[in-house]
Amino acid sequence: MPARKTRATASAPLSRRVHRPSPGTSPSRLPRVVPASARVVVRPPFTDGRYCWDVLADLLAGVADGPWTLPLLFALVLLDAVLVVIPGEVAVSAAGALAVSIGSPPLLAVIAVAAAAAFCGDALCYAAGRAIGLSRWRWMRHRRVQDAFDWAGRRLARGTATVVFTARFIPFARLAVNLTAGATRVPAVRYLTIVAVAGTAWAIYQAVIGAAIGALLPRDPLVAVILSIVVAIALGAVIDVVVARVSGRRRA
Repeated sequence: MPARKTRATASAPLSRRVHRPSPGTSPSRLPRVVPASARVVVRPPFTDGRYCWDVLADLLAGVADGPWTLPLLFALVLLDAVLVVIPGEVAVSAAGALAVSIGSPPLLAVIAVAAAAAFCGDALCYAAGRAIGLSRWRWMRHRRVQDAFDWAGRRLARGTATVVFTARFIPFARLAVNLTAGATRVPAVRYLTIVAVAGTAWAIYQAVIGAAIGALLPRDPLVAVILSIVVAIALGAVIDVVVARVSGRRRA
């Protein structure tokens, strides 16, 4: 019987064994048995997907609260009027999503800054067309660019407001219309007034797209920003296709 008890004790799990201190052992040196329910698993950072996502969301919130968010937005929209590869529309939609999902920057500030930058960029292109014309630089003399200038001239002769509002949503068409308006001496006061109204409508449109997505995803600002960028690009592509088809039908 004593032998059986010894074998049962040896085969018992480690968590059930009783550690008997040897004679003369100090109580501070005794092994501590921690219950399994009280154990805490410490994971190293950036190993869990959700943890990384939360870190990125916190970083995005910190950037949105920073003092450079609105100046950066202004710079991107301004450059978008001159360099068509700059994603001005995407920046405004992303800022609109942050305004609702995080609360910063304020939505009205996003619209005001975007509208002001759009007006300044279009006015700059108008002044450049008025000063240098449509053939000063080599890229202006390219056949497709000249075709775009001719198209813009014909549309401006038919109705300034319509083409300005339409072109405001199409990057290269916007550049062609602004340069052509300046080169053909469209009256500055009248043209820039239309440009200001069109730029404000464009800023409201882009910011509201982002704000709507941010309202749908208030607890996931990073997803809201990504989705607003995708939607802005998709809507821009749809507008390009629609305008191209309408222009093709009119030419036919």
